[in-house]
Amino acid sequence: MDAGPGSALLTLRTFYHTLRISIPTVMEGLIGHTSLARCDARLTDWAQTLVKITRTTLTVAGQHHIPKEPCIVMSNHLSLCDVPLLYAALPDGVRLRMIAKAELFRVPIWGRAMRHAGFIPIVRTDRSQAVASLEEAARDIRKGTFVWLAPEGTRSKTGALGPLKKGGFILATSTGLPILPVVIRGTDDVLPPTSLRTRFDQAVHIEFRPLIASTERSVEELMSDVRTALRPA
Repeated sequence: MDAGPGSALLTLRTFYHTLRISIPTVMEGLIGHTSLARCDARLTDWAQTLVKITRTTLTVAGQHHIPKEPCIVMSNHLSLCDVPLLYAALPDGVRLRMIAKAELFRVPIWGRAMRHAGFIPIVRTDRSQAVASLEEAARDIRKGTFVWLAPEGTRSKTGALGPLKKGGFILATSTGLPILPVVIRGTDDVLPPTSLRTRFDQAVHIEFRPLIASTERSVEELMSDVRTALRPA
């Protein structure tokens, strides 16, 4: 089954499971009892459930490249499904949060849940707010959280890697934190970037590539190395 009549119902099911983890997170945040461990468990359950209900075939390579110490995770960006599929690909014990455009945090319920769970909004049009978001990300990484961002800044409409923005690379060079490149393939078949209709029975491959050190590197050198690492083999 592909993107036929069942895909609209499938999309509603994915929304339901997103709400299922968002509502308790929001409620905990409102009473001041947010637990990162419970958020981690919900995010993992959400990701694995979405893989199951979409009947996505997920293959993962290069997990041995994931360091023990937290780092900045950068991937290409094809779909809204990138984040849950990345969660599903991570080994147990890795706490991952994302830097995401501020507009996502305005989505009812889900946006507030993201904030309570430790996701970081970034206002790309406001330099001072963007810098503050990157500083928050650096603090989280030092506390033990892997932080993901898409250096393209937006989803690719063609599947090709777009121009990379400097913000994440400035974060890396200013903190000395390494970058873990991740190549994602096939998520745009599950949920195309120009559609809200989710598809059954697609294949997704996620590959973790060797860590890239950021110390004693210029932003431009680092951007060039990451662009090379994010190209499909």
